[in-house]
Amino acid sequence: MGSMNQFVGLCFIYLSCCITKGSSQNVEEGSAFIDGRNAIASIDDDFICATLDWWPPEKCDYGTCSWGKASLLNLDLSNNILLNAIKAFSPLKIRLGGTLQDKVIYDMGDPNQPCPQFIHNTSEMFSFTQGCLPMARWDELNSFFKKTGAVIIFGLNALNGRTMASDGSSVGPWDSTNAAAIIRYTVNKGYTIYAWELGNELSGNGVGTRVAAAQYVSDVKKLYSVVNEIYQGFKVIPKIIAPGGFFDANWFKELVNKTPNSLDIVTHHIYNLGPGVDTHLVEKILNPSYLDNEINTFRDLKNILDTSSTSATAWVGEAGGAYNSGHNLVTNAFVFSFWYLDQLGMASKYNTKTYCRQTLIGGNYGLLNTTTFVPNPDYYSALLWNQLMGRNVLFTNFTGTKKIRAYSHCGKQSKGIVLLLINLDGNTTVQVHITTETDALNRTSSSNQQHILPHSRFARIGQEPRKDVSTREEYHLTAKDGNLHSQIMLLNGKILAVNSSGDIPPLEPINVNLGEPIKVAPYSIVFAHIPTIEVSACR
Repeated sequence: MGSMNQFVGLCFIYLSCCITKGSSQNVEEGSAFIDGRNAIASIDDDFICATLDWWPPEKCDYGTCSWGKASLLNLDLSNNILLNAIKAFSPLKIRLGGTLQDKVIYDMGDPNQPCPQFIHNTSEMFSFTQGCLPMARWDELNSFFKKTGAVIIFGLNALNGRTMASDGSSVGPWDSTNAAAIIRYTVNKGYTIYAWELGNELSGNGVGTRVAAAQYVSDVKKLYSVVNEIYQGFKVIPKIIAPGGFFDANWFKELVNKTPNSLDIVTHHIYNLGPGVDTHLVEKILNPSYLDNEINTFRDLKNILDTSSTSATAWVGEAGGAYNSGHNLVTNAFVFSFWYLDQLGMASKYNTKTYCRQTLIGGNYGLLNTTTFVPNPDYYSALLWNQLMGRNVLFTNFTGTKKIRAYSHCGKQSKGIVLLLINLDGNTTVQVHITTETDALNRTSSSNQQHILPHSRFARIGQEPRKDVSTREEYHLTAKDGNLHSQIMLLNGKILAVNSSGDIPPLEPINVNLGEPIKVAPYSIVFAHIPTIEVSACR
C-alpha cells in the first residue's frame, strides 16, 4: 500500500500550556518534509544512556562543589526515586566511568595492594590521588543494577603500567592484570556486563595525558584477548569499547583501521559548549549555527567507520555539554533540553547507536538532582525520547524559520512516525505542516513530487475533535512560568513531578485533529506521534 501524506497540526484546544508566559504572539508558518521511503540511519532500542562517575565530594569547579555523594563509591543505592528513575527506561544503559577511572584500582584482596580513597591533591593529575573500588561496593552496585534492569558499561583504567613522558604523554603498554582480575571476579559472581570500555579521554591530545593511537591499538587487542579468554564458552561475550575520548580524525582513523576484529564500539565525548563557567552558554544553546558545528564530528566519524573494514559502530560515550561539571540553572534546567534533544536528533542522523548523558546524577548536568534525586527537566526529555522515538531515522527537512530544529523517526513499538520539533525562538509560535514522500508517487512519477493535502482552519478555543476525524498525539514541553532557568518542566501544561512514593509520573499526550498544523509555541519542544502516516521505512 502507498504511504499516506498528511498535514498535521495544532491542538484542538487553546494551548496556553504550550505558550511561554509573557511572550509575544508572532506567528509564522513552516513545513517539515519527511522522506519515509528508506531509513537514513538506525539507533539502538536502548539509545538513551547515562553515566555514573567517580568524583568525590571534594571535586570543585570555579569555587562550586556540585558532586555531593553522587560517586559510584558513595551514591545512596537505597533511594527509591533513583531506583524508579532507572527502571522507567526498561532498560537504561549506564556507563560507569569518567576522568578518575584511569586512577582507579580494583581491590582483589591482595595484602600488598592497599585500597586507598581518593584524596584531593592539586599536584596530582586531575587533582586527586589514586582511588580504589572495593569488591564489596562492586557487589552492592551489581545488586542495584539487577533490581533496575540497567545495561552496564564499565570503564577500565587504561593507565595501569604506563609511565609519563617528558611531553606529558603516557607511554608503554597497558598492564591488564588488575583489569583482568575484576573482569574474572565479575564473571565468577554471575554479574552481567554489556561492555568493557578501555580508558577515558586519552585519545588525540588527551585530557591530563594522552596515549598514542598505535599503542592504543595494541591495548585494545589485549583487552579483546583478555575478555574472550575469561568469557570462553559463554553464549554472549561483552562488547569491547574504546577510546572514550574526544574525536581526533587521524587518531580515530588509525585505531579503527587497525582493530577491525577486536573493537565493537567507538566512543567519543562531547562538551561543545565550552567550560561551565562560560557566561554565554544560553546564547550558544539557542543559536542554530552554533549547534550545527557539531555535525562535522558526527559526519567525520561516520565516514571513518563506513570506509573501514570494521563492523564497529559509533556511540557518544559521554556528553555533558559544558565541561567541568556544567553550570547550575543552565545544564540542569529547562533550557538545556534544547541542546540535549537536538544532540539526540543530530547524533541519530549519523548512525550513532547510543548516546550517554553526563550524568545520571552528579555535577550540575545530572538528569537527577544530586541532593534530592528529583528529576531535572532533561530526565523527562530523555524518557519521552525513549518511549516514542523508534530505531529507524527518517530524512527530515524543515522549511521556514531557522529557529526550528526538526527530527523524525519511526514510532517505537507503534504505527506511524514521531516528529520532534524544537523552537529556539522566544517570540514566535510556528505552525508546522507536514508533507511526506510516498512510494506510490515514486512508482508513477519520475520527479520527486510532494503530495500535499489541504488543511482546515484552526479549531476554536475549547473545541473537541470530531469523533470521525483521525487524531495524533502531542507532547508539549515548556518551562514553568516561562523561565528557561526553571528546573520544573511542564508537559501539556501540567507540572511533571514524582509523588511522595518516588514514582515517576506518566507522560500522557493530548489528542489533536490531524487536519491542523502543529503549533510550536515560543521556547517549547513538541513530540508529535502520527500513527496514520505509514511509510515503507517503518514497516
